[in-house]
Amino acid sequence: MNQRVGLFVLLAAGLLCLALIPVSWAENQVDDGLDDDVDVEDESDLVLEGVEDGEEEQEGDGQEEAPPTPKTPPTPKVTYKAPEPMGEHFFAESFDRGTLDGWVLSSAKKDDTDEEIAKYDGNWAVEEMKDTKLPGDQGLVLKSRAKHHAISALLLRPFVFDTKPLIIQYEVNFQSGIDCGGAYVKLLTQTPELDLDQFVDKTPYTIMFGPDKCGEDYKLHFIFRHRNPKTGEYEEKHAKKPDADLRTYFTDKKTHLYTLVVNPDNTFEVQVDQTVVNSGSLLTDVTPPVNPSAEIEDPDDHKPEDWDERAKIQDPDAIKPDDWDEDAPAQIPDESATKPDGWLDDEPEYIGDPDAIKPDDWDEDMDGEWEAPQVSNPACESAPGCGEWKRPVIDNPNYKGKWKPPMIDNPNYQGIWKPRKIPNPAYFEDLEPFKMTAFSAVGLELWSMTSDIFFDNFFITNDRNTADRWASDGWGLKKAAEGAAEPGLAAQMLTAAEERPWLWVVYVLSVALPLVLIFVFCCTGKKKTTASPAEYKKTDEPQPDIKEEEEEEEEEKEEEKKEGEEGVEAETSHPAAEESPADKDEEEEGEEEEKEEEEEEKEDEEKEATTEEKLEDDVLRRSPRSRKPRKDS
Repeated sequence: MNQRVGLFVLLAAGLLCLALIPVSWAENQVDDGLDDDVDVEDESDLVLEGVEDGEEEQEGDGQEEAPPTPKTPPTPKVTYKAPEPMGEHFFAESFDRGTLDGWVLSSAKKDDTDEEIAKYDGNWAVEEMKDTKLPGDQGLVLKSRAKHHAISALLLRPFVFDTKPLIIQYEVNFQSGIDCGGAYVKLLTQTPELDLDQFVDKTPYTIMFGPDKCGEDYKLHFIFRHRNPKTGEYEEKHAKKPDADLRTYFTDKKTHLYTLVVNPDNTFEVQVDQTVVNSGSLLTDVTPPVNPSAEIEDPDDHKPEDWDERAKIQDPDAIKPDDWDEDAPAQIPDESATKPDGWLDDEPEYIGDPDAIKPDDWDEDMDGEWEAPQVSNPACESAPGCGEWKRPVIDNPNYKGKWKPPMIDNPNYQGIWKPRKIPNPAYFEDLEPFKMTAFSAVGLELWSMTSDIFFDNFFITNDRNTADRWASDGWGLKKAAEGAAEPGLAAQMLTAAEERPWLWVVYVLSVALPLVLIFVFCCTGKKKTTASPAEYKKTDEPQPDIKEEEEEEEEEKEEEKKEGEEGVEAETSHPAAEESPADKDEEEEGEEEEKEEEEEEKEDEEKEATTEEKLEDDVLRRSPRSRKPRKDS
């Protein structure tokens, strides 16, 4: 029984662990953030502490006798410190200067768009997040909705794709959620014509990367423009869609770190919060593929007129049978049907409503002759039917329909025609698509129906360690601050259940199921009954020592009887003078009756013991273990 209870307790624990899975991710994020080497104090904090200490000393001098007031320990706070780029990098922007120095707002107009919305007049600002957990941390905020926005900045030097990887990362927080809009960046191609003041949607770019959402379509773009070495034209190549669910990154109103890594071996990784959500090869995991097919269908090839694509044809030798009647109807009247008794042939099924009255404004010249609306004939309610009786129709057993010849295999079938293949005149093979066109600027060219999109900590480098250090100093600090402000476990469980309603079932089962099972198995279990000696005849199981137990019970009964007799004798051992002759006679009669009852009980017990011994002997005699081995003749 204890094993069963333990088993169901483990089952309950397993269900509870399943319920906590959606919560554990957030806790791990918090733990990881707090484990990082994060500066929680800076020089300003130390100065403030010194001032507070001085004030406390002055107050102590004025009130020496006053007992110190107990103070509750303050809630630990993560203090912001602006990240500083260390190592080789091409671009680093944290916006902590509080200005847009180095950034250029586009003053261009978008082509092929209504004049009212063609201008890139969306507002940008450098400010803290509305619900910041890290005072002092500022970022670039898209402030307008339903407007075109365009802003860009030059790199320290152009990025050239050679033997080192490209790593670009930046942070995004959809503070007000997102209905329809993007938060992606463009790495603008280095060209002599590049003018950041005229940055528009058609400005050439090398890579476009970042989140985008409209309706219920959540995307994380990675698009690069590949140059055709034969024609010199550029074509967009889209990476495959991530398998991960991206919805949370758009709806949780948290700051997320988006990272793209493109390696010289033509592999790529897309990361969110330093977790890979998409990866693949530039050669095989993009559409359309980088390299075109070696052969194409000949556009000048046409299907011959006598080409037969029919797999089946009608048998030309088939003849319609003589008895095939194509004119036979599909249904015929049922000749076996008879008119029900009581059918009212002379009564119509519907009659004019006798209670209807012609409207006063009815004009017979304009509206025609007025007729009362039709209602069911009340005389037909008690009858099987009214009006002319007609036989019901049934399916015609002789109906065959129009005759058609049976289908047979076409002896002239040539298959489905396809144009012949010819060498692709535009074919080329580029085995190093990583070597893209160099870029010299980074820009945001966006349209959004939601405002207050927060961008921060843009970083472009070719060294992973440098990128990780920047991410730790910037996004890692935000993660630690948001983790410190996270609600408790119960609140996280409720939040997880709101996003995934099926978790309520897990919560209820994890609490109720163990209680019900423990009650059923502990409180309503059946007692184990001892099998009768006859049941052991069917098995070779060892038989319990029934004989010894019965003998012990008999000895206990005999001892109880002896004690009872001794008590009776003690009561009857009073002086004879005190007892009358009549009392003596009654006592003697009672003793005789008791002796007779004891003798009868002993006889019954002896009979039962004899019967049980016979049964035991019979069981032992029939048991396979008691049989003697058969001697071979």
